Formats: sequence, structure tokens, C-alpha cells
Amino acid sequence: MDIEEALEKLMIMAKADETLKKRLLKTRDSDHPLSDFCSIANEAGCPMNVMDLIEHGENDYAAMKRSTNGGGENSPLLDGQDDDYQLFLSRLSRTSRG
Repeated sequence: MDIEEALEKLMIMAKADETLKKRLLKTRDSDHPLSDFCSIANEAGCPMNVMDLIEHGENDYAAMKRSTNGGGENSPLLDGQDDDYQLFLSRLSRTSRG
């Protein structure tokens, strides 16, 4: 299971399980949010580690950056890069049970 599949499975599970949802959202207040998030995901059967989570968004961003106007310093600024952790929590916080 790749990181995208793991995140999607985790989202489905968290939408159905209020306790899991709260645990995941609570990682925002943690001293080690990514590590805690990945630990909870692994406990839930959605394997991932911190580097997988960080690298996933950065790889896509880097590919877009390289593909625009020859890449490198001449490429236009893109509106931020995807932070899969923050995007996941943002999506999850907008969901309600049922």
C-alpha cells in the first residue's frame, strides 16, 4: 500500500470512527505531530512513516517545479507545496459522522 492509499483508507476509517478522528486531529497539538500521526495510522492498519508522508508531497511539488519553463530558478513560483499531513487534517476536520 502506498502513502496515497494509506491516507485514503485512514480517512475512510476516521470518518466512521469518532475516536480515531479525534486522536488524529489531536496530533496538531503534539510536540511530534507527524510521528504521532504516523503511529496512530500504523495502529489503524494504514502503514506509513514520517519520511513517506513528507516525501510524497515534496516529490509532486519538485516535479511540477522542474516542468515549468525549464525548471530551476527560472520557474515561476507555485502556490506552496502540498503538505499531506495538514491537508489530511484539514479535510478530516470538515467531515461529520454519517
